[in-house]
Amino acid sequence: MIELILGGARSGKSRLAEQLASASGLEVVYIATSQPLDDEMRQRIQHHRQSRPAHWQTIEEPLALAGVLQQQAASGRCLLVDCLTLWLTNLLLHDDGQRLEQERRQLLNTLGSLPGHIILVSNETGMGVVPMGELSRRYVDEAGWLHQALAERCDRVQFCVAGLPMLLKGADK
Repeated sequence: MIELILGGARSGKSRLAEQLASASGLEVVYIATSQPLDDEMRQRIQHHRQSRPAHWQTIEEPLALAGVLQQQAASGRCLLVDCLTLWLTNLLLHDDGQRLEQERRQLLNTLGSLPGHIILVSNETGMGVVPMGELSRRYVDEAGWLHQALAERCDRVQFCVAGLPMLLKGADK
């Protein structure tokens, strides 16, 4: 089972993903993609670490996501990736013209063969005005293309607004 949970900032998407992971009854591996680049992000990461159940394993991987998924996926596990837009940001900032496309392709090609329950969390960024800067526009475009490709491959897709999930694809649990 592969799930994609989309939503805006502070929409409740991460909380929903964590609830689904807990309810799965499986061993949970939380894969964090953020990097502590400033004090605010360090505090945010610390808050997230403290709010997760202590028995969840946490792996921090800002770039090579497909490899970690391949290493960690197992039939008795739930992998929760939070979040894909931070992963995308990391790749854009480190992009040499090829890395982003390689990592994206690896992720999309890997998903279908993974055992266990996979929950992917990502920010929906394309519902506002077109950004002014070139990098910002590329980010919104890349996120939109990634979300479309993932939604096609996922068994279930939900969109979270104001803490309320809306089912876009798949069956309710």
